[in-house]
Amino acid sequence: MEFLRPTSLAEALEAKAAHPGAAPIAGGTDVLVEINFDHRRPAALLDLNRVPELYGHDREEGRIRIAAATPYTRIIAELGDRLPGLAMAARTVGSPQIRNRGSVGGNLGAASPAGDSHPALLAADAEVEIASVRGIRRVAAKDFYTGVKRTVLEPDELITAVHLAPASGPQQFSKVGTRNAMVIAVCAFGLAVHPAERRVGTGLGSAAPTPRRALAAEEFLAGELAADDQWERPRALADSVKRRFSELVAAAAAPIDDVRGSADYRRHALAVLARRTLTWAWTEYSGGRRTECA
Repeated sequence: MEFLRPTSLAEALEAKAAHPGAAPIAGGTDVLVEINFDHRRPAALLDLNRVPELYGHDREEGRIRIAAATPYTRIIAELGDRLPGLAMAARTVGSPQIRNRGSVGGNLGAASPAGDSHPALLAADAEVEIASVRGIRRVAAKDFYTGVKRTVLEPDELITAVHLAPASGPQQFSKVGTRNAMVIAVCAFGLAVHPAERRVGTGLGSAAPTPRRALAAEEFLAGELAADDQWERPRALADSVKRRFSELVAAAAAPIDDVRGSADYRRHALAVLARRTLTWAWTEYSGGRRTECA
């Protein structure tokens, strides 16, 4: 197996173009596990650890740009106040050691339906920045996933960053697992309130072949909130609204039975998570408090 070690983004993109079968690796929290268990045997490894352009975050066109290899610990510590939903999701990733190495870029590249960052990215309308020697393009997170562990990435492309707007309203993330730490999600749900757009964004994880939004649930809730003048005069949501929202979230899923849980259990758990996160987020919005996440 060939080992490639570029020291700049330009070198990395040239290497990927010359070796389209090379597997990118930074934290290695997914790729190395697959190699160790002989589930994957790439022709080459493209080590991105020495590419400085893939680390850090800044502001660009009013949005926050997080470079692809920025570890979860930095997102939690440095962006928790501006991207609370993503920070909440990052806190649930593996162990402290995994959070020190793993990144949103790696999560996107692996494209596992159970990836913890996906629901938060979908709910927040994130965009994925993709680069190659041919140029740079952005793809909405909702359009990035094409199948189980498949994405829109071309063989010569690398994920270089993710772009998100700073939270303008409450955000929440919750997942169900067999224990509290170091666990793959049985199912997960992300929610983001977008007051300026008069809508709520959603994201489902580990509940379908790809991460996805619950569009019917979003449309239903937007209509109910507008009809009841809740955006200008927020009050406690009626139980019937929360119940219908949770039903539509569960209906958006297409889960399977596996060793972590049955399809029926996943649908039930998603409905519970949807109802809880909506209650938490709307209670915060009604009280006029911004989400804080350390």
